[in-house]
Amino acid sequence: MTGGAQAPGSDEILGGLTTAVAVLGDDLKVLYLNAAAESLLGVSLRQSRGRPVGDLVIPPEELTALCQRALQDGVTYVCREISARVGSHEVIMDCYVSLLDDRQNRLLLELFDTQRDRQVRREAELVAQQRISRRIIRQLAHEVKNPLGGLRGAAQLLERQLPGTELKAYTDVIIEEADRLAALVDGILRAGGEPKIASFNPHEITEHVGTLIEGEKPDGVVLTRDYDPSLPPTSADRDQLVQAYLNLARNALQAIGDAGHLTLRTRALTNYTLGGCKHRLVLSMEVEDDGPGIPDELKETIFYPLVTGSDTGTGLGLTIAQDLVSRNGGLIEFSSRPGATVFQLRLPISNDEGAG
Repeated sequence: MTGGAQAPGSDEILGGLTTAVAVLGDDLKVLYLNAAAESLLGVSLRQSRGRPVGDLVIPPEELTALCQRALQDGVTYVCREISARVGSHEVIMDCYVSLLDDRQNRLLLELFDTQRDRQVRREAELVAQQRISRRIIRQLAHEVKNPLGGLRGAAQLLERQLPGTELKAYTDVIIEEADRLAALVDGILRAGGEPKIASFNPHEITEHVGTLIEGEKPDGVVLTRDYDPSLPPTSADRDQLVQAYLNLARNALQAIGDAGHLTLRTRALTNYTLGGCKHRLVLSMEVEDDGPGIPDELKETIFYPLVTGSDTGTGLGLTIAQDLVSRNGGLIEFSSRPGATVFQLRLPISNDEGAG
């Protein structure tokens, strides 16, 4: 060894890997987990050592069978996209199992969290969609507002020429609708203003929105609050986040109809990658409903303007919500299946700088 440098040990090398690595005995019990495996499986080496690997994932059958085949045949086996629950969350993993030691029949298990890779790609797509949507909305707003002024002026001129007051009811409708559309367009344009940053407790937002939803919901809808009381204050534009979260809650309420369950939830996510940057702490304000779910054909475009699964919706609520959250450094994500649709408003906790 030159220069006095000392080669790193195997534990140091394995501990520095981003790939989750486990070593199993011939009874498929855990002998070793590196730090990445502890993080992925949600369990420490101390807690897992001596336990069957099948105890760490639910359901265990697919992973256990893969390990048994590698042990019996002495060759490397690969299984892609194993879906399992580890701890309190779902993961999708690629698994590689190979014989590590012929004499002691120890197995090397490598786990790759492909779900997280897909989520990073999905976030990049959402950011790109949001930028396109912002341009579309601005152009659409101006294209709509210009002719509205001419329409209103023409209706006022026509009103002066009408012979009887009973006919003015029709021009009043034209003027009122033109004013309503103009106000809607102004609201869209104002919604994208620069954030006014201030510190606040995230539950001020969820409680404010919860109070509004309590007053709007049908009697058959049950509203539940599921909060993490340990959340620290964060800094953002409170009013913009209220509007974004309210849009999510109202969409959920519309999806449920006259009867169902709506949940407002808060969580803290640690070491979470958001918009391509890793943050030590990320706030997640969620809205979950047990409605029919988002149709598959709308999932890829749901944040684009004028895309809606409702017969009465404008298709602008989610677009505006995503725009408001993005201006505060966050992102809205979602998962949806019949009976469980969750929209997650995610925002880095204040003073939390991204890395990477």
